[in-house]
Amino acid sequence: MSSRLIAVLAGCGAVVVGVVVGLLLVAPSGSDPAAPGTAPAPPGPGSSRPVPVDPDVAAVEVVGKAIAAAIVNHDATAFGKLTCVQQSSADLAALKRKWEAAGKVSATVPDPPKVGGDSATVTVHVEGAGGQKDTPFPLKKRDGKWCVP
Repeated sequence: MSSRLIAVLAGCGAVVVGVVVGLLLVAPSGSDPAAPGTAPAPPGPGSSRPVPVDPDVAAVEVVGKAIAAAIVNHDATAFGKLTCVQQSSADLAALKRKWEAAGKVSATVPDPPKVGGDSATVTVHVEGAGGQKDTPFPLKKRDGKWCVP
């Protein structure tokens, strides 16, 4: 993989985490479908209902997927919303140019994130014409939300 693509992916990783945090900040809360005082029914055989996970693990995974989406869509503004510190428009424009120069890529979060206290790491797997790379994105929990430091 070229060093240029690696540099672009690293920069994108920081921006994408900011995007995910922004999405978490503006996403509406889900409503509890169970009536008060009743327990939800356990999933039956063959049910595709997910097993409950730690809320922090789930939130970090959402941020990771938002990072991947920002990379695929070359959306530096979305990535900027995932960062803990507001990014300058010049930095976001430079990131967008780097992503666009890399061309069409795919990005996924292949593994569950690693969470410990107010720190986490989510790995984003990116593939493009220049090769493939797994990039670990460090995250921090600030004011109850996960962001790219």
